[in-house]
Amino acid sequence: MKKRRLGGAAVAFGVVLAVTGLPAQASAGNRTADARAALPLGPAGLAETRTTQTLQPGVTLTRIVRGAVDPAHHWTVEASIPGGDTSPDPDAPPTTLKDKASADELVAELRGDGFDARAEQVTTPRTADYAGGTLGWRVRIGSFTSQSAAATERIRVINAGHSGSVTYTGWDGATTDRGPWRLDVLTVDPRTFRGTLDAAYGPDIENRETVSALAGDAGAVAAVNAGFFVLDPRSGAPGDPAGVGVFDGRLLSEPVSGRPGLVVRDGGRSAQITRLTWEGRVTARGTALTLDGVNRVPGLIRNCGGSEGDSPTSLPLHDVTCTNPDQLVAFTQEYGASTPQGEGVEAVLDSRGRVLELRSVRGGPLPSGGSSLQATGRQAAELTALARPGERLRVETTLRDDQGRRVTPSPGTDIVNAGPELVRDGRLHVTPATDGMVHPDDPSWYYGWVHKRNPRTLAGTDAAGRTVLVTADGRSTASLGLSITESAKVARSLGLRDAANLDGGGSTTMVANGQVINDPSDAAGERPVGDALLILPRRR
Repeated sequence: MKKRRLGGAAVAFGVVLAVTGLPAQASAGNRTADARAALPLGPAGLAETRTTQTLQPGVTLTRIVRGAVDPAHHWTVEASIPGGDTSPDPDAPPTTLKDKASADELVAELRGDGFDARAEQVTTPRTADYAGGTLGWRVRIGSFTSQSAAATERIRVINAGHSGSVTYTGWDGATTDRGPWRLDVLTVDPRTFRGTLDAAYGPDIENRETVSALAGDAGAVAAVNAGFFVLDPRSGAPGDPAGVGVFDGRLLSEPVSGRPGLVVRDGGRSAQITRLTWEGRVTARGTALTLDGVNRVPGLIRNCGGSEGDSPTSLPLHDVTCTNPDQLVAFTQEYGASTPQGEGVEAVLDSRGRVLELRSVRGGPLPSGGSSLQATGRQAAELTALARPGERLRVETTLRDDQGRRVTPSPGTDIVNAGPELVRDGRLHVTPATDGMVHPDDPSWYYGWVHKRNPRTLAGTDAAGRTVLVTADGRSTASLGLSITESAKVARSLGLRDAANLDGGGSTTMVANGQVINDPSDAAGERPVGDALLILPRRR
């Protein structure tokens, strides 16, 4: 990567626009990203302000603040519900949501221990591919004006032999909530933009870096976090994109099959949201082996969506690491200082693809300009038979869009992974089931990730061909965050004709003029991420 340090300067917003009493939602039409329609959050008529700054020709930054602290919100303790005698699965581990009988059983037990407990039904809206309806019942204890008071009650709950967490009711996602919400919107207009919109990662694929460091090293005017990535070493190499990653036209991480990606072409002159699949193979002497992955630990498929034989599924399943003992994975120079170690074999290749050596135990450095192929399980014997010393192996990868058409990235193309889809052709098109956000037999996961409000990062394009990047702060009382359905409605209200959700939560970060301008939600501050989208100035 090309790197250079940028000195930080505080962001000064200008052009303050008050938007009060406008319709909370308007038709898709041909609105563009600076549309004056109020955000579709809370009741109509909430106070809303927008402050806009031009960061460079063709790039604007708009901060939107809507609503104010709602006196109806309070802190509470959300209990973990055991399986219970009446549960369909009494041996199931405690979760946030259960059937009504299990929730009522816990309420009775808590009340018997002297706690002000109640069961609440949780219903979620329908989406394009998910019926919605009742997710389950949650159990909550008490109502408190401060987080510290709720934390004290949680300690009492734990000491009584139960478990639970402190939560704020403003994060539940009620449509009647009055805020507040805080969003930052970057708009790149190709008609006047002369810089570059680029995707970047840290020193290598297997090492994470903060958005502010990536922006500073590249001299970016602005930046946001991008795709999902491996965080836990038990799920692979931390920093590895958990889905498609194309950088400067090179496929460095394979797609989660069929999930969307943000495709940025010609340095930001155009962009689109499209669903991607891939094929990979290794050939020599008329023999072809199927490639399972690129630049990831063999056998570990984060977010699933791999190939037949993966357990528990070959379909996308978000925040789950599928496994497969029989894998063939390609590694490039960009992966890191050393390839993953473990049982199996590794064919080390020179810059022309010729086999230099066959390692009987996987893992080690790559030669300058070289690459490698790692095989595990039954694939090890097949690679050993193919990879004779001096033999040239041809590694081919092919991306395809949702129409089956071949996607051939040019050197000016970057692709980052995303999901779920939010808006298609100007209509709400939310796809949690297709993209693996509906977990069978685990409604609590959907409740926490999709249904509840969280920090979010969104990306899309509008009718004028502009690329729009949005961050919404969350997990605080100063900004409630967005549910996935709210994210889609916000994207459409900003004029996006196509939009998808990027990585969010503690990863949500926006940088402008060398400063982190949003409020990342991790207690430790800004989170190192797998990759980021950078807006670079015009090269002189």
